[in-house]
Amino acid sequence: MKIHKTLKQEGRSLSFEFFVPRDGQGEAGLDKAIATLGKFQPTFVSITQQSSVPNSLESTKRVVIYIKDNTLLEPMPHLTCVEQNESQLRETLENYRALGIENILALRGDPYPKAGEFCPPAGGFRHAKSLVKLASSIGGFSVGVAVYPEGHTESPNLDMDMSYVKEKVDAGSDFAITQMFFQNSYFYDFMERVRSKNIKIPIIAGIMPAVPISRVKRFSQRCGVTLPENVARSMEQAGNSKEDAEKVAIELAIRQCEDLLHNGIRYFHFFTMNQSDVVVKILNNLSAITD
Repeated sequence: MKIHKTLKQEGRSLSFEFFVPRDGQGEAGLDKAIATLGKFQPTFVSITQQSSVPNSLESTKRVVIYIKDNTLLEPMPHLTCVEQNESQLRETLENYRALGIENILALRGDPYPKAGEFCPPAGGFRHAKSLVKLASSIGGFSVGVAVYPEGHTESPNLDMDMSYVKEKVDAGSDFAITQMFFQNSYFYDFMERVRSKNIKIPIIAGIMPAVPISRVKRFSQRCGVTLPENVARSMEQAGNSKEDAEKVAIELAIRQCEDLLHNGIRYFHFFTMNQSDVVVKILNNLSAITD
């Protein structure tokens, strides 16, 4: 099942991102997330590849194969330029294709922790568009990319950022997933820029529940995402109560999604952090997404 074709045919989608676990407790959380969120019959699920995880590529493959062989879910691995040169990336893509994987999220990837700036391996790629082009040339994949409503942190301005998006589309991208955003105006402005560039691929809104607030703040700062004062204030008012913090995060996510739905958005991708209980409570209040 190629994602971009399903998106265009159905005109709507619900999908989830799962994190590769680091330990036994993480494995249990992932298993629960797969079983619990799988009941919503998502269009697809994505599996991260993180530079901070040892043997990240093999860890991602392991989870992808498990989901492929043991569930009815459609797994989409993240693939980054961090660990492999062009020849190795080609081999990985061909291996995924042999396993029956039809969808890839092509990313440059984050620098290794404490590395400062991204440095590709010898013979590797510096930009995601090169990986998109490679995956498209091999064939058999629906190729997704990441886009940034507030602009990538390394983009000098929003016009240049949109030019980079256009380059990825021209290289063969079939659909895109946005980075998280907490203020919908950034997404709507981004979609206006997309239209101004005559970009026609489906754009999926990336939603992250704002919990726990310490981690969300950390992610936001690292990724250049604005955390509105009302969101931070609401979460901080919950204090140290995990239950109250989750309640606030759920209410905020529901309101955000309701506004997106009201404005005609029908593609939703939840960055779950493998926190299935929180996502379930959000979706149980959004019948327009789940029905």
